[in-house]
Amino acid sequence: MLEAHVTVAAVVERDGRFLCVEEEVAGALVINQPAGHLEAGETLLAAVHRETLEETAWQFAPTALLGVYHYKSASGITYLRFAFIGDVSDHDPARPLDNGIRRALWLSEQDLRARQAQHRGPQVLQAVADYRRGQRYPLDVLVHLGDTPLTA
Repeated sequence: MLEAHVTVAAVVERDGRFLCVEEEVAGALVINQPAGHLEAGETLLAAVHRETLEETAWQFAPTALLGVYHYKSASGITYLRFAFIGDVSDHDPARPLDNGIRRALWLSEQDLRARQAQHRGPQVLQAVADYRRGQRYPLDVLVHLGDTPLTA
């Protein structure tokens, strides 16, 4: 039986730079988009807003779905990642960041490519490439049915 971890990520570009986080994973510093796991009872949009705030201290407003990425890590964990494009506002520099997050930073695509060996996984550059190509899906492709089962 496949057990996939559902995650969300925020792709934000401002002045030619992308919002990223530098985080410690298994003793190594890695670069990722603000991202994290979907929690019980949470919608995908609520999760990406929460994760971005917790990891960067920026308020994130999703505007489009960038893509859905299926990835099996070297450790054997399968991830299903929903990446969202959006805007940030209301930065709170005094807000503590999530455990393991060293800092939020803005990196150009060139900087990201130069630091590719530090990426948390291939999804980091893939998301930037898809963003640059203009890939966008409307948010209404996501349907949250809530906790009540459908009836015929």
